[in-house]
Amino acid sequence: MIYFTFYESPIQSLRLVSDGRSLIGLYMMSEKHHLTPHSDWLEDATIAPFPQAKQQLTAYFAGSLTEFDLPLQMSGTPFQQRVWQALKTIPYGTTISYGELAQQIGQPTASRAVGLTNGRNPLSIVVPCHRVIGANGKLTGYGGGLARKQWLLDHERLRIVD
Repeated sequence: MIYFTFYESPIQSLRLVSDGRSLIGLYMMSEKHHLTPHSDWLEDATIAPFPQAKQQLTAYFAGSLTEFDLPLQMSGTPFQQRVWQALKTIPYGTTISYGELAQQIGQPTASRAVGLTNGRNPLSIVVPCHRVIGANGKLTGYGGGLARKQWLLDHERLRIVD
């Protein structure tokens, strides 16, 4: 069974998706790759790990949480799994380029594939794909829109200075 609930964040409403044990999706409602609930999905805010996820999201947006600790389940190819695991290693408040991420996973010529995989991250914010930028230091691509990506980066940078 698949469950979902919503979380009202400072940047917009987020849809959280669970298999009853792990968080399998966290989508901004405007994301181009967000999952649309199927007729057999149930809306239930009490299902694991929704209460814990909401608590951690609240702490993140308040600036008191820099790393999420939630049970996650991400379905994807081995390449996608490597990219998504590497995203989790990008420190709070910092950015790296798609090329640097490609090098980190041992495929230095795969920056475009890394970018496409980054865009398919099913757990935005929790798995921080917003911390990946273009080689020239400019913001590029973000499923939730560049304004939200900038907001998240600014939020993290401000909290580091505090």
